[in-house]
Amino acid sequence: MTGQVITVEQKQKKSRQRVQRRKRIRSKISGTAALPRMSVYRSLNHCYVQLIDDQSGRTLLGLSTISGDLKAGLAKTGNVEAARKLGEALAEQALKLNISRVVFDRNGFLYHGRVKAIADGARAKGLQF
Repeated sequence: MTGQVITVEQKQKKSRQRVQRRKRIRSKISGTAALPRMSVYRSLNHCYVQLIDDQSGRTLLGLSTISGDLKAGLAKTGNVEAARKLGEALAEQALKLNISRVVFDRNGFLYHGRVKAIADGARAKGLQF
């Protein structure tokens, strides 16, 4: 067997640490209608992004790689290229809603790979954070 063997306990510890990072981050940031929170979640096969107004508890905009128009143009939905296109699509729709600035919430995930690609794609289309 090649590679490192990961036990159930190690996987659970990694998950707990992500939840702790998420709580620590969320205690410091929140979104408003003028400056919404851009929340990113990634699963094994898909990425999800929402613009959230925490004061009123409303989701202003939500997109994922499951979305019909976006999924049709992708060969795979769980890679960096799909994440970049998701960020670009989110920025385009946010600008249509007159949202040009957001607060980035990486949701406890490391700022690397797909999370970074979503942010870079959104910045490339004019979203500021």
